[in-house]
Amino acid sequence: MAGNHGGATTTTTPLLHDVAAAEKNIGGPRPKEPWKGELVKSIVYAGLDAIVTSFSLISSISAGRLSSVDVLVLGFANLVADGISMGFGDYVSSNTELDVAEKERLVTKWEVTNRRRSQQQSLLNRYQALGMNIQDATMVVNIFAKYGDIMVDEMMGQNGILSPDEGEEPWKKGLITFGAFLVFGSFPILAFIILIPFTRNDTHKFIGACIMSALALAILGIAKAKIAGQNYWVSVGGTLFNGALAGFAAYGIGWLLRDVAGLED
Repeated sequence: MAGNHGGATTTTTPLLHDVAAAEKNIGGPRPKEPWKGELVKSIVYAGLDAIVTSFSLISSISAGRLSSVDVLVLGFANLVADGISMGFGDYVSSNTELDVAEKERLVTKWEVTNRRRSQQQSLLNRYQALGMNIQDATMVVNIFAKYGDIMVDEMMGQNGILSPDEGEEPWKKGLITFGAFLVFGSFPILAFIILIPFTRNDTHKFIGACIMSALALAILGIAKAKIAGQNYWVSVGGTLFNGALAGFAAYGIGWLLRDVAGLED
């Protein structure tokens, strides 16, 4: 295809396409696209961890027959401490991944510059292993070889390492993780505050905490399904089972230590 730009004639090659494939959906309708973004994942997975951790703590305290005041004090103190730990851990982990990616890019760039032939051969072997014939694979590698930065990115991709520019900023991920942990981890504890005007029975408050935890877990289960492209019922069922199992274990341990082992005040 030729065009005239400022008196100069340029030639472009149209992209190859299959007209028959363009006119119909091969293999059925387009699958649902999952949610993307590291921040969304940080919110969901920090939230899931926070709910299970908070609910497990409340279960163990309730089994030990401690008061609502104990639940609130220990619950919020543990929530803030764990939130700080989770947020800082996410920051350190993301920052380390970024440092590794930057150093790996420097190494790969050196390899491409000084050992270009071996790097080209590595790409050639990779493309052939994926099903390309030798002619097409050679053509693709020769094109990449003309553009150093593109070849570096391609080599990093072959090694399963993301470019340093593709990840979220570490401080942002850490802050989001901390905030999500505090917000969602508060759900089980809020039942003990909301029900104060209505009842003084700690058992009723614990039941309210179970309901609040189940509601929050169901919401995050739906979000997790959106991220991973999973079935909603399977995802929600899995998160509820996870929370129930952790809560049951914590409650059982609290009951055993108090009523069976005789650990009382």
